[in-house]
Amino acid sequence: MGTASAQCPFGITAHFHEKFRFSPPKLEFSSFNFPPKVESSRINLYPSSASTTTSKECSSRICSLPDVGDFFWEKAPTPILDVVENPIHLKNLSPKELKQLADEIRSELSFIMSKAQKPFKASLAVVELTVAIHYVFHAPMDKILWDVGEQTYGHKILTGRRSLMHTLRQKDGLSGFTSRYESEYDPFGAGHGCNSVSAGLGMAIARDIKGKRERIVTVISNGTTMAGQVYEAMSNAGYLDSNLVVILNDSRHSLHSKLEERPKTPINALSSTLSKLQSSKSFRKFREVAKGVTKRIGRGMHELAAKVDEYARGMIGPLGSTLFEELGLYYIGPVDGHNIEDLICVLQEVASLDSMGPVLVHVITEENWGAQDNQKSEIADKQQEGSSNSDSLAFSIHPRTYSDCFVEALVMEAEKDKEIVAVHAGMVMEPSLQLFQEKFPDKFFDVGMAEPHAVTFSAGLACGGLKPFCIVPSALLQRAYDQVVHDVDRQRIPVRFAITSAGLVGSDGPMQCGAFDITFMSCLPNMIVMAPSDEDELVHMVATAAHIDDRPVCFRYPRGAIAGTNNLMCSGVPIEIGKGKILAEGKDVALLGYGAMVQNCLKARSLLSKLGIDVTVADARFCKPLDIKLLRQLCENHAFLITVEEGSIGGFGSHVAQFIALDGKLDGRIKWRPIVLPDNYIEHASPKEQLALAGLTGHHIAATALSLLGRTREALLLMC
Repeated sequence: MGTASAQCPFGITAHFHEKFRFSPPKLEFSSFNFPPKVESSRINLYPSSASTTTSKECSSRICSLPDVGDFFWEKAPTPILDVVENPIHLKNLSPKELKQLADEIRSELSFIMSKAQKPFKASLAVVELTVAIHYVFHAPMDKILWDVGEQTYGHKILTGRRSLMHTLRQKDGLSGFTSRYESEYDPFGAGHGCNSVSAGLGMAIARDIKGKRERIVTVISNGTTMAGQVYEAMSNAGYLDSNLVVILNDSRHSLHSKLEERPKTPINALSSTLSKLQSSKSFRKFREVAKGVTKRIGRGMHELAAKVDEYARGMIGPLGSTLFEELGLYYIGPVDGHNIEDLICVLQEVASLDSMGPVLVHVITEENWGAQDNQKSEIADKQQEGSSNSDSLAFSIHPRTYSDCFVEALVMEAEKDKEIVAVHAGMVMEPSLQLFQEKFPDKFFDVGMAEPHAVTFSAGLACGGLKPFCIVPSALLQRAYDQVVHDVDRQRIPVRFAITSAGLVGSDGPMQCGAFDITFMSCLPNMIVMAPSDEDELVHMVATAAHIDDRPVCFRYPRGAIAGTNNLMCSGVPIEIGKGKILAEGKDVALLGYGAMVQNCLKARSLLSKLGIDVTVADARFCKPLDIKLLRQLCENHAFLITVEEGSIGGFGSHVAQFIALDGKLDGRIKWRPIVLPDNYIEHASPKEQLALAGLTGHHIAATALSLLGRTREALLLMC
């Protein structure tokens, strides 16, 4: 087989195999260059290895290409990108063309994502890295795994999904994350970060056992390195010594301002040259030979040689590089993440080594690379769904959110109680939390994607006499459940959990959906579990949590705008533990709502009143302990009881059923029906569309009541 070669410094050769060559069609590009229309049959978005049922469902949603019409009419020309329909088409491009391709991808992303008002700066930072990875490795045979969904948009464009990018995070559109059901180029789903090294190592071991030869590449970020699972996976990778490429995309961000002020890792000609030297075959072979010789000399000399090698590597690499060496990964870097030629030279050498063990390639990138993209990306980041900034606290054009109300309430409590502190964990800190951080800089701790640590750290703060509020998104609290059980609840330590982004989260889909917290928190023996129905109740529950000092407590609130329109903050008043309230009285049907779903119960009452049905609406407030007196009252005064919650099976409704069954209420005339999230994952869509898919709208609740009353035809008409 013939090959072409590109020479790199130190005799490093990048090989381009003839089997990947293709002859691009000769196209004439005018000032308005529309992307060629690609037949849907040529894009295999769903691998045959995926679940048959799910694959068919997803295929019917996404596989056909939409007619985008004049969507791209004002887009800059992209002549090279227009002929790249999948990664094979990169193999024949020159370095100059690859650079132009990267510029075109960056332009394309800026155009599409700024119009969609979605954050995309993370993907802009890794455009050159994405091009280099797909140029060197041969996906989908080689497996490329990503940790963070927002870094994968360039990857999606290069893997046959370009014409669908404008549907990103929309109903029946592309996922904002990698998805095994969406494309054969996505071998594993990007989660909340920190999973790719573990999954990649598993794939590498499976490859070795089966005697295959594909390469496994995982891309992590410096934000990911705050999570403990990454180090667990790296340590295991070093022990197993299987071939695995880990690329650390270092955008040089830190949670701590002091670290940001430190000298940054330099990227210059010397560091680039050393990185290429580190990745060269001759250097690797020299190290292996040296180690082999010292092993034969004796254990003491072997250990001495290992120490000398470690110190030498520490001198070549930047500060902290020996950490990865200690874990067992061969460190290469730093590499300029925006220099395609350097990236290709290093990755080509890494890919050519048949027996290398785990390797970590340290790549430095800048999120604001490309001055023309700065303003667009800033706008998109500020306008992402469910977010707000400090201006929203002063009644700007952004609607007030539950997060705004929570932070303002927490600030009021902290001004009265000097023992209150806040601990935040998660992928991104909500802008509204900056208010607390600015007012109490010494009492605010942002630990990033280290949720298990955040929970146990909060427990330690509580044991030290403080009153910690542990602020964690619902979907991310799942990662710290063992710590919630053993480090908090079992020891009855008064940690106050503020569970954000509870319930459905719109375009973030099932990845960020907070469906399970009611269930997994309410089964704990010592935990108080509550949820506000509106912003005023949220303020009162913050005050309630601040006054509880003998056991843990949690409360959840949804993402997005508040239910009411009153912008005046009331002062929080502690609520009696386990005390609900009746909001409206009727005699026919009782609707018992939990949390934000109380608002939809009120909407259902309005619909039913027009049909002559008298409805009681009650706000449970507490899932644990339940308001037993309120439950008995509702069962005695009504023939029908419906519980409504934006959570999974096993939550609030199950606790109600447990009580009324043991209390004998189900033995009488009462008929009970639960309305919960369906027993499946609801894909990304707008919040309204997701509620409709889940059957949690006011119309769905009203239809359930009509069915209970035997008025089936009216129930069907209501849903039309």
